[in-house]
This record gives sequence, structure tokens and C-alpha cells, in this order.
Amino acid sequence: MSDNQPIRLKTISEFHTLRGLPKPKHPLISVINFEDMAKTSEIGRQNLMFDFFMISVKRDMNHKYRYGQQDYDFDEGVMFCMAPHQILSVIREEQGKNPSGWMLMIHPDFLWNTPLASSIKKYEFFDYSVNEALFLSEDEEIKIEQIIENIKQEYQSNIDKFSQNIIISQLETLLNYSERFYQRQFITRHKAHHQFLEKLEILLNDYFEGENIIKNGLPTVQFLSEQLNMSSQYMRSLLKSLTGQTTQQIIHEKLIEKAKEKLSTTELSVSEIAYELGFEHSQSFNKLFKAKTDISPLEFRKSFN
Repeated sequence: MSDNQPIRLKTISEFHTLRGLPKPKHPLISVINFEDMAKTSEIGRQNLMFDFFMISVKRDMNHKYRYGQQDYDFDEGVMFCMAPHQILSVIREEQGKNPSGWMLMIHPDFLWNTPLASSIKKYEFFDYSVNEALFLSEDEEIKIEQIIENIKQEYQSNIDKFSQNIIISQLETLLNYSERFYQRQFITRHKAHHQFLEKLEILLNDYFEGENIIKNGLPTVQFLSEQLNMSSQYMRSLLKSLTGQTTQQIIHEKLIEKAKEKLSTTELSVSEIAYELGFEHSQSFNKLFKAKTDISPLEFRKSFN
């Protein structure tokens, strides 16, 4: 199968079959251990698309993952989350390692008629590229594994009218702990975050000073995230955590900064400045400038002078 044709796994049962596991105890939710998966000697790349949510902790894997255009080696305990319909490339390069860890799979159908069916979308770590997977401390991993064991025991016991609510409650606890740990990871990466903000500042300065702004207009969130080699969702979360602003607000802040510079240091007309800042119509520039500063470009120029 070519790289452009992923294997689509519509059910959890199909994943069990693919990995040589027994039929799942529950059709819509399953916890598996990597030690139990069938060993394979096949070297190479396999693209997979899941129709279900997946949360896992992996370590000592004998392959790499490519996800969001990034490669990652799971040599330490790393938590990784995926939402349905995302493509994961598994690249097996060697044999001999004994992988460990677990994987929780939840089909969206299991969440029907529960608050989690809609609220699960707020957990943005499902969209993170794998190079921003979560590194867990020993205590954090123990907490997570206790919840996973509770979920496993519940769906493997006799299913009754309380089972779904109990499992949903455990899932919400798992996701809330994960959110806490991801926020902790944001806070503790001071040096990396400082470098990220420096890179973003340089990138925006270069963009506003170059020809891109005239040719293509304002930089898009997608453009910035690609240049910084991270997902747009992760960049947005990181900026919100560090600055309290969205990516779009950061872009507009840089735009206003450059506009004020040109208004105060050049004789260019407002229309010429609007054009240099990527606006086809000066009215749009005037409107945005006033929305951000409460005064028009001309009023700013007069007040400055």
C-alpha cells in the first residue's frame, strides 16, 4: 500500500484484528497493553487512520511515529492523544526492543447522549503534533494508570445501566488530569518558550518588512505555524498560555505597531501605508486601526505630531 493510502480502521475490533489481539470485551471502548500485541518482523512504514479517539502511554517502542509532519521516538514514557480521522504513520526501523505501555481506544458512539460528546472537543491536545506529546512524571503516570485500570475493570465486568456513566466520569477525570499535565508542561518550559517567542517576533518582523506582506496580505495562522514547525492549535494554546492573546491578536498587534511606526516616521499617505501593510482597500486598514486603538490613522498622526 502506498504512503498516500492509509489503512482506515472504522472499529476498535478492526484494530484488535490488525494487531493480533483477541476480540474486544466491549465494541466501543478498549484498553490494551503493547506487550500483548503480536510481534511483527515487518520493517517499513504503515499509515493508519482511526475512526475513534486514542490515548496512549508508550515507551521503548521499536518504531517511530510520524504525525503532523513530525517524527518522534518513544524512548521514555510519553502520553499521546489522537482524535478520529487523523493519519498516523508507523515507521518500523528495527527489531529487538520490548515495547511497553497501554492504549485506550474510545469510539465516538460511546459518548452519544453524554455531555462528553461535545465537551471532548475542548481538549486541544488531541490535535497536537506528536513532538508536543506529554512527558509524564512517575507520579503523574501512576495517577493516569489508576484511572485506566478503573475504566478497564468497569467495561470488562457485567455491563449494566450504570456502566456508561461510571466510565464517562472516569474519562472526564482522565482528560482533566491530562489538561492539568499539559498546562504544567507549558509552564515549565521557560527556555523553550522564550526561544519560541523570539522566533515568532523575528518571523513577524521579517514578514512585515519584506515583500510577502504586499503580495499575500497579513500572515495567516497556518503560515506562522508551518514556519515554526508546530500545529496551529498548539501554537494558539502556547501563545494563550504565555501572552494571554490569540495568534490573530498577536498578528494584529504587530500590524498596529508597524502602522504606528510608518505614520509617525514617514510622509506616506494612509492609503500608501495601508498598501504597504497588505491591505487592498485603505478603508479596511482604517477600520482595523480604529478598532485596535480607538482613533483613526490620521488622528494618530496628528496627535503624534
